Amino acid sequence: MTRIIAVANQKGGVAKTTTVASIGAALAELGQKVLVVDLDPQACLTFSLGLDPETLDMSLHDVLLERVSAGMVVTPTDDGMDLMPATIDLAGTEAHLLTRTGREHALRLALEDVAADYSYVLFDCSPSLGVLTINALTAADEVLIPLQCETLSHRGVGQLLDTVRDVQRLTNPRLKVLGVLPTLFDSRTNHSKEVIADITERYELPVLDPPIAKSIRFAEAPARGRSVLATATRARGAESYRSLARQLIESGEED
Repeated sequence: MTRIIAVANQKGGVAKTTTVASIGAALAELGQKVLVVDLDPQACLTFSLGLDPETLDMSLHDVLLERVSAGMVVTPTDDGMDLMPATIDLAGTEAHLLTRTGREHALRLALEDVAADYSYVLFDCSPSLGVLTINALTAADEVLIPLQCETLSHRGVGQLLDTVRDVQRLTNPRLKVLGVLPTLFDSRTNHSKEVIADITERYELPVLDPPIAKSIRFAEAPARGRSVLATATRARGAESYRSLARQLIESGEED
């Protein structure tokens, strides 16, 4: 069974791309077949995994517009996972989808010919609640919410959860919230711990452990076109993502 996880939060700068790249690489290390999908027109995931979005002939944009099949766009990466890349053209995809019947299902239908080849499919959602993010939530089994451990970082989480409930009601009743992943965590301060406690109480969401510690290693990795697991293999953050990947596999085996 393929497990499809959307990594979503309409707030930018919360480590969505880092989380997709790192969990994807960690799952690949553990022998899982992984596809990561870049749903952000800024194409940060594509760049972070060693591809130049400006030189790509085909991308997710072409797949969603039904110009090519998903299999024609999927590209292997040095981190052991496959990537469905994005380009700036994806910014215009939403306008095209808005004119189509069943637009919320475009991504799910586009992935039908490749999803079964993978144990995990991870969506790196754009920092919005537009059509592309709705497509990701409609196609996913679960949603993972990275959350920056800073003041007011939870603003917008309620709106995202409202969107999740709408998707559950209208387009994807099987969608579940996997939990909140604390990122940019500083264990030396009480503030980071207070933010986590506030989220747990306010939204009654599971909080994944371990939290992802703030580290310059995450900023250095994209410049080398690799995940942090390759560029700083024994860094604390890399080990945290490995732990999360093991938990995902174990929870899947229990199900």
